Order: sequence, then structure tokens, then C-alpha cells
Amino acid sequence: MNDTPRIRTVLSCTLLALTVTAGATACAGGEDHPLSARPYDAADQVAFNAPGDGRKADPEKPLEITATDEDGRITDVRATDEAGRHLAGELTADGRKWRSTAALAAGARYTVQVSTEDEDGAPGARTFSFETAPAKRALTVAFGPEAGTYGVGQPVTAELSLPVKDRAARAVVERALKVRSVPAVEGSWYWVDDKKLHFRPKEYWPTGATVTVTGNLDGIKVGDKLYGGPSKPLKLTIGDRIEAVADADSHHMTVRRNGEVINTIPVTTGKPGFSTRNGIKVVLGKEYYVRMRGTSIGIAEGSSESYDLPVYYATRVTWSGEYVHAAPWSVGSQGVANVSHGCVGMSTDNAAWFYENVRPGDIVRVVNSEGEMMDPFGNGFGDWNLDWAKWRQGSALVAEKGDPTATEDAKARLRPSI
Repeated sequence: MNDTPRIRTVLSCTLLALTVTAGATACAGGEDHPLSARPYDAADQVAFNAPGDGRKADPEKPLEITATDEDGRITDVRATDEAGRHLAGELTADGRKWRSTAALAAGARYTVQVSTEDEDGAPGARTFSFETAPAKRALTVAFGPEAGTYGVGQPVTAELSLPVKDRAARAVVERALKVRSVPAVEGSWYWVDDKKLHFRPKEYWPTGATVTVTGNLDGIKVGDKLYGGPSKPLKLTIGDRIEAVADADSHHMTVRRNGEVINTIPVTTGKPGFSTRNGIKVVLGKEYYVRMRGTSIGIAEGSSESYDLPVYYATRVTWSGEYVHAAPWSVGSQGVANVSHGCVGMSTDNAAWFYENVRPGDIVRVVNSEGEMMDPFGNGFGDWNLDWAKWRQGSALVAEKGDPTATEDAKARLRPSI
């Protein structure tokens, strides 16, 4: 029988259903109408290329479903895996063949629902399932920091187990990494290098926000024979907005909580030749005691600049050894002059107060120093020193042609200075 009349009948009913509810009832009415019939078992009407006998399908090959009845046709195919991900595909105009257009997930179980119709337009249905073979190469992702409460400046990190250089593959990875905030914020991932991404909002996180990070990469094809692996979700809470601004010119630090000044502290910052870095830094951690030696930053032992000191109440802001800490030996210069080797020094009482009132993720900003600008990456979390437009260009989803690049602090030293 010619397919044209049957196709026109179905389209006519569809149009009526969209425009007039009563008309749709009239069109579908009547127990003898083909569309009112219960779908018949179409097992003998379609064939597919997934292997049987418990064998697993190759995820590198597309799924194909074919109509085997000369007078029948496929009308719809829905294929989903256990994670609820839909497998996209295309049906030929004559309804004879459906073929997946997206890559199958590796190590997944698919349920496929096929709708058909016979030469009289009567609906048929078949449901089958199959499994795909696990990936031989799996790309896993580890989120950071550890679960807990952090300050408003804390970036989310994603560390990949294998490098991803291709921009299209990066886009696949980035789409699968989800960051949700309550309340909602505008944010974006930035590719720091081939294995590391950072996520931050356009502005600091809202106070009291809940941040949930999940990965939907498991089984997804990333590149040539490379598939995503599982990831452990992460949940963070955001505390008060603590911002400390150290002014190297006035030699004072102003500390605000949720916009209100809660302390103004006399400080000393880096002297000429050891100037403290300008810019926004994020608190990395707190150490009650640190032994600081000049040799760790290249100062010759026994020279006029040499030192070896026990330091207390040390709040770290760079991996290369910049801290906010107690400096009882320079109390006379605090609030007056810059005499440190790069750190922000203050009295023991003030350092203890600062230590007790900040947490990782809080903001420390240095202004009016003669030092260079804090690097965005490689020496801590300098993420906020990139404006939003430049940050967005670090995303594989919006960057211009060519992989985004990130500045690295090749000279960063993993030792403390005072």
C-alpha cells in the first residue's frame, strides 16, 4: 500500500490535536480506528545490530535499527541509559532505518523503545535492552577542595586523571561538570592547563550559599577511545564575607565582615627587593607554627638578610610562602614602614585575632605595594585577578579558536618567607 495516505492521516490527527481538543477526540474516536488499537508486538518487524547472547556492544559503533517488514515502517525510537541520558539518532524519511548520531556511553545498559506501524497504520511496539563494553581508557575527575565551609572567594577545582588538549574534547568534559549554587550565581569553568580546571562565579559567592558539584562524565565518550569515568560529588557551604585589605602605603590592614569594618590592624609588608605581591589572594590554610628560613627563598645563610625564625599564627595566602603572621620582632615598624621579606606582619595578638577569624576561601587583598601582581594560577588562588571577560575566555565552551592558555608562575617557590 502507498505510504502517502497513511502519513497524511497521522499528520491530520496531529494538527487537530494541536488546535482543537474536541477535534482530536473525533479524529481518534472509534474502536476500529488504527490509532485506537493497542500496539501489537513488533518483534518480527524490526532488527537491530546490538549483539545478543550476553555479549556487549562496542560503544565505538553506532546503534542501528532496521524495519524488516516490507509494508511496515519505524515511526519513533527512544534509547536511554540507566542514568537517564537520551541517545540521539536519525530516522530515514521512509521510516526504514534509524541510526544513532551521538556516541554510545561505555559500560552502560540501554533500554530501547521502538514504535512502528503496519501497512494499515496500526501501531506496533518493541522494547529491548543491551549493554556496552566498558572503556579501556577512563578519564576520572576529582573535585576540590574537601567538603566543608569556605570563604566567598573559594574556587572549585577539577583535577583530571589524564590530559585533555583537544578543544572539542574539553567541551565534552566541561559540559559534564555541573556546579549548582543556592542561591543561583553566574559562573564558569577555566582551563588552567590540560588536567586542571577552576570554577568561580562572576562575583564572590553569596554569603550562606550551598554549592554542589557533580560530574556526569561516567561512560561519556571524550575523545578517540577515551571515555569518562565516575566522580565523587562535592558539597560546600559559604560562610561570612571576610575581606582583608592590606595597604602597603598606609601600613594598615582593614578587615571587613559582610561589608562592616571589624578591625584595623597596623602591619608591615615587603621592603624594597622583597615587595609583597599586589592583588587578590585567597586564604589557602592556617598553620599555628612555621619555621621560616631565608635560605628557602634564596637568601644566603649568614648574609645581612639571612633569617631563621619560629613564626606563629601563620595564615597562608600563596604556595611560595607568603603569609599573614605574627612578627613580634618588627612591632616598632608596624603601621610605619615596610620591613618584611614579603609577608604581612603584625603583632602576636593581632595575628592571633586574624588567625581565629578567617578561614580558607576568605579574601586577602594587597594594594599600593611596589611588588608585581599576584599571578592568577600556579602560586595559590589568584583567580579573582582576572576580570570576568578574560575568565570566560578560559572556558572551552566560549573561547575563540585555539586552546585557552593560562599564565604559570614558573618561579614559585614552595617555601615560606617573612
